[in-house]
Amino acid sequence: MVQHLKHAYIAGTGYYVPKKVLTNKDLEKIVDTSDEWITTRTGIKERRIAAREETTSVIGAKAAKQALKAAGIKADELDLIITATITPDMPFPATSALIQNIIGACKAGVVDIEAACSGYIYAISMANQFIRTGEYKNILIVASEILSRITDWEDRNTCVLFGDAAGAAVIRESQSKSEIIAAYLGGDGAYKDLLYLPGGGSLNPVSKATIDKRLHYIKMKGNETFKVAVTQMSLSAEKVLEKAGMTKKDVSLLVPHQANLRIIQAVQKRLELPDDKVYINVNRYGNTSAATIAVAIAEAVQEGKVKKGDIILFVAFGGGFTWASALIRW
Repeated sequence: MVQHLKHAYIAGTGYYVPKKVLTNKDLEKIVDTSDEWITTRTGIKERRIAAREETTSVIGAKAAKQALKAAGIKADELDLIITATITPDMPFPATSALIQNIIGACKAGVVDIEAACSGYIYAISMANQFIRTGEYKNILIVASEILSRITDWEDRNTCVLFGDAAGAAVIRESQSKSEIIAAYLGGDGAYKDLLYLPGGGSLNPVSKATIDKRLHYIKMKGNETFKVAVTQMSLSAEKVLEKAGMTKKDVSLLVPHQANLRIIQAVQKRLELPDDKVYINVNRYGNTSAATIAVAIAEAVQEGKVKKGDIILFVAFGGGFTWASALIRW
């Protein structure tokens, strides 16, 4: 007997951003930079910074509760929680386990994935497979980052880029035409030295030497990263459209990774999409790694910019390097 695969869809979204706002003018007092320099090169005007008592699991749980409410289900109905983060509360237990405890999802399995800025789309792809095969019915994906704690506030080239935020989505079996149509995942470890955090793992475990060398902060070669990001985000978008049998003309809204306005505009140009078909909030939050798309789509839904039946294109690029794309029928 042939078993037909089910369809999965995004049943609800949510997000949380910390209250503290760090503007470009504030950064002028910390490092040798200017509002004009930051805005021209990145499009970022401000970013959010988590309070001391806020952790990745705490802000992730706040986004998760919103998503559960939007989806109309309770935490104890969840079968699995997948958290995408490069800033876990601690190496273990998994941040998903900590979120599970906070929200009371006592029946859910828990797992974290580390794909940097592409993590949210990787989580969508994983959840989609579990739903389609019938393994699980209700999955929560969370993308939560507190990058301010791995940002070198003495490095004028990187400290202007990053912020803190969390987004979440509930993935369920679809009973309508709404569905996760296709996803594409990619990566190349040969670029590992262009964007990375060298300290704290098995290669450079914590020591006085690693602290003195400031190895526990994000390191990035900006120009090289920019070039690969534009190329791979554009190719990822094209690949997932081809996989779905669609074209760029079918796209209702592009929700890209919010790392840099110039990267977004370059990808937009290659896809020949008008401004009203691209969602941008990098100016308000900066780069929040895995959380950027999760926050952006939740905002777009709340703002009424996403309608039933719309074709939404997610595309991301992150350290590793990793890249990914997903096509959603809302």
